[in-house]
Amino acid sequence: MTTEQSELSTAPVPSPTTEEMLRANQANWDARTPVHVASEFYGLDGSRTAEHWFAPFEWTDLGDLTERDVLHLQCHLGTETAAFAERGAAHTVGLDFSAAAVAEARRLAAEAGRNVEFVQSDVHRAVEALDGRRFDVIYTGKGALCYLPDLATWAGIISSLLRPGGTFYLVEFHPLLDALGPAPSPDRQELRLHHDYLGGRGPLRSDTPSTYTDGPPVQGATTSYEWRHGLGEVISAVIGAGLTVQLVRETELLPWKRFDAMMPSENGWWRLPPSEPIVPLLYALRAVKA
Repeated sequence: MTTEQSELSTAPVPSPTTEEMLRANQANWDARTPVHVASEFYGLDGSRTAEHWFAPFEWTDLGDLTERDVLHLQCHLGTETAAFAERGAAHTVGLDFSAAAVAEARRLAAEAGRNVEFVQSDVHRAVEALDGRRFDVIYTGKGALCYLPDLATWAGIISSLLRPGGTFYLVEFHPLLDALGPAPSPDRQELRLHHDYLGGRGPLRSDTPSTYTDGPPVQGATTSYEWRHGLGEVISAVIGAGLTVQLVRETELLPWKRFDAMMPSENGWWRLPPSEPIVPLLYALRAVKA
């Protein structure tokens, strides 16, 4: 769901092809899935509901979902996807490239009696995987964009999947949060820039058995690649795909405790203490297709 809590280094030269890096990411997320399913972080034992992963402003921005067809791209275990069905969507579809994650998402939906469809596909092949279907609402984010090498291509795919008048809604970790790097160690608690805010220097390679949840080390494929995308790049890609941006939000809230000093907020999410600067940790973007 987010940048690894481990040091990332610039990919070596000669670097693998983009397709090879995407395949490595897919294998890495297959390997992460059993760790995530068993973790306390995701609360699949019932300790967390689908609503936990949403800030109140998200539902305000999205509006009434009744009788609307919703697509959740890069959905992982479907923990957020379930909320759209619970809020009255006519049909909810989650799409993810990890076969292991999709299998677990289908199992969890069936056990809960939810009418949610899950499709296994790389987001770059989503149009074909969904047989040309189009949707009223497309949702994505919270650790999704860093795994995409080309946002212009991605935004074009989203436009192709939206019906006229449809809404695209992105809620993503702020590039400033990614630039701050992993959670500080106990002897280095101050917030400092560790990584690029902007893209342009290629992907970052991580090779670690750690993941962002609790639980045992990841077994097998431990290598992954991430791309940096500044806010300007994201907005420009969406506009370039012919969508009209209606709002952009920045917030100091996170749905999980990234830094040890963070404090609970009134909605159960987390924020830095008053002694720290107020900086954006998450952002949201809503756009519509004419």
